[in-house]
Amino acid sequence: MSTTQAATQAERPRSRRNTIFGLAVLAGLVLGALLGFVAKQADIAWLATTLSRIGEVFVSLVQFTVIPLVFTAIVVGITSLRHLGGPRTAAQLGGRTLAWFAITSLIAVIIGIVIGLVGNLGSGVRVSPSKEAVATIAERSPGDWWAFVQSIVPSNLFSAFSEGNVLQVVFIALLVGGAAYVLGDRAKTFVDVNRAAFDIIQKVLGWIIWLAPLGVLGLLGNAFASYGNEFFAPLISLIAAVYLGCALVLFGVYPLLLRFVGRVNPLTFYRKSWTALQFAFVSQSSGATLPLSRQAAVNLGVPRGYASFAVPLGTTTKMDGCAALFPAITTIFIANLNGITLSFGDYVLIVLVAVFGSLATAGTTGWFTMLTLTLAAVNLPAEVIATGVAIVFAVNPILDMARTATNVAGQITVPVLVARGTGILDEDALHDRNDLPLLDDDTAAEPEPEPTTEKVPANA
Repeated sequence: MSTTQAATQAERPRSRRNTIFGLAVLAGLVLGALLGFVAKQADIAWLATTLSRIGEVFVSLVQFTVIPLVFTAIVVGITSLRHLGGPRTAAQLGGRTLAWFAITSLIAVIIGIVIGLVGNLGSGVRVSPSKEAVATIAERSPGDWWAFVQSIVPSNLFSAFSEGNVLQVVFIALLVGGAAYVLGDRAKTFVDVNRAAFDIIQKVLGWIIWLAPLGVLGLLGNAFASYGNEFFAPLISLIAAVYLGCALVLFGVYPLLLRFVGRVNPLTFYRKSWTALQFAFVSQSSGATLPLSRQAAVNLGVPRGYASFAVPLGTTTKMDGCAALFPAITTIFIANLNGITLSFGDYVLIVLVAVFGSLATAGTTGWFTMLTLTLAAVNLPAEVIATGVAIVFAVNPILDMARTATNVAGQITVPVLVARGTGILDEDALHDRNDLPLLDDDTAAEPEPEPTTEKVPANA
């Protein structure tokens, strides 16, 4: 059995689990909305209270993972950047790849902010946070950069963690991660401990996520019991906004870049990558789509050696849907739900997190981590962050389909742009209509050559 076949068969049980989980979350959403509506219309106090407590327990479970997850993800991610070193050619390709990652993330996050502001997402319904969260919100100083700087520098290392100040934890993690990066092998033990801790937290979070159907039932039920069917419209607007943003990036930004920068016909791009995009949409996993994405890039003329570097790197750091567009839209949505007005400085921070956040957490990012980092960057209280993330869980399976397809499209687009810019794009492969299969046993098993700067003549 080939490696690709084994990987494909291994993904089947996971795909079935994802399908069952998605259906369970959808059932929780529908049942929660129904129970909450009944509780409000029939004025059933005990049902409303039960739904509220279920939601509170789920929020607490999610909330206690936020601080350690953010810290370990940033530390491990920064130190992982050391592995991008190598020969000069690889460094050049790596530098250009990361630059294009940042450029396209910048475009995506700006689109997300514009959609969030124009749509005024989350307005009209006000989620009532606790007294502690209200006090923290009142202490925010929009637009005051000096107050912002003071707020991110902790007076006590341990208080930042014990008090759940996510923004200060991010600041500490950046300092510690940077120091570990500079120390190199001398900090290996510390980095290994953080990597193990991150893996443990991810495993615990995975167990908690399996409780999402119950959490969604409680949160949505409590929301409908408190606000009636008025809460349904904001969720629909969030879904519509994310899909609109993904469509603009997937069918607007990428084709323009391919046409005018990569000098590649967008129709050729979609013809050669459509199977990978479809699989990404259905599987909701960039990692599961990786073999298809890599071969699609090769069929578009990207040398196999470079594709084997850029596409896997993009799988963890190039997520315009999950790490740029979605956090921008959702941050505005959650802020409006809690009656928080974001300042111009907050939007600048959202942009910075989108452009640099995914690179700073290379190999560890996901929609959860990036959304948490973005919410923390604009100084939202930990409870508001946890509640907002938990509410998004209700519609996350629907959102994740469009986000993942956008991610994968970007992971294929950037290697094409870099290959064209460095003169290594294979014109014959690009225009060959007899593409190699996206899951081909022979090509999947062959050894990967090193990237090369040798130019391939256009008429070769």
